[in-house]
Amino acid sequence: MEGSRVVIQKDFCVGCGLCVSDCPSSALRMTDEGPAYVGRCLECGHCVAVCPTNAVVMPQLDMGGVVEYDPRRFQVDPACLLNTMKFRRSVRFYANKPLPLPLLTQLLEAGRHAPTAKNTQATRFVAVQADLPELKTRFWAAMPQIIEQMQRENSPALAAFERFLHVHDTQEGKDPLFFNAPAIILVLSDNMWDAGLAAGNIELMAAANQLGLLHSGYLKRALPAAPGLCEWLGIEKEKLACVLLCGYPGVRYTRTAPRKPAEFTIR
Repeated sequence: MEGSRVVIQKDFCVGCGLCVSDCPSSALRMTDEGPAYVGRCLECGHCVAVCPTNAVVMPQLDMGGVVEYDPRRFQVDPACLLNTMKFRRSVRFYANKPLPLPLLTQLLEAGRHAPTAKNTQATRFVAVQADLPELKTRFWAAMPQIIEQMQRENSPALAAFERFLHVHDTQEGKDPLFFNAPAIILVLSDNMWDAGLAAGNIELMAAANQLGLLHSGYLKRALPAAPGLCEWLGIEKEKLACVLLCGYPGVRYTRTAPRKPAEFTIR
């Protein structure tokens, strides 16, 4: 079919029908000549992933990023994974060490592969590292404007932001809100579920690389209140869903932190 979102390469297809049975939107059907695309594709890629002979292609998507299954790369010990999750901390003290570009890219790749509602894949990411000093300069210059808007809105966060500005202006070396983190990741999405799942992926990848992360609700609240700063970041037309500070921790945690007693219901 011309312009088809799913192309079946007949020379490779063995007619097993797995792509048809695993298609969530019934965009494929079996014919006498094998699977055929009939429309309504969600672009989930299940047909590509399930095909045993690599016969399915989606020309409009990034086929170069498709990875073949290798069981040796799925040997994640469950106990080690849970231990990694337990050692996760909200880091507010970072080492003066930038993130290598491949590592920063890996974090974004982890976020990009999080599930999205109806497979919209509409979540976007902006990482700032080299330009972070300028971002911070612009942010603190915009703080009076941010505080004025909070005053008009009678925001409950007003007192906190007035305190942040006072600390920044009067205590040299203090870095309230940014905590001297070397990098910041902005997660942009109209769907908070999608953004949260992406941020979770990024945090798990950060933990796997022994990085620290902080979900900054304060920066998420403040940045949209500074239109000039959003324009400089190129996000003025998008919804800022999550702000993540990221870097190498400046401290080493020797044990997990205590939690409230577990409340599980299993029926």
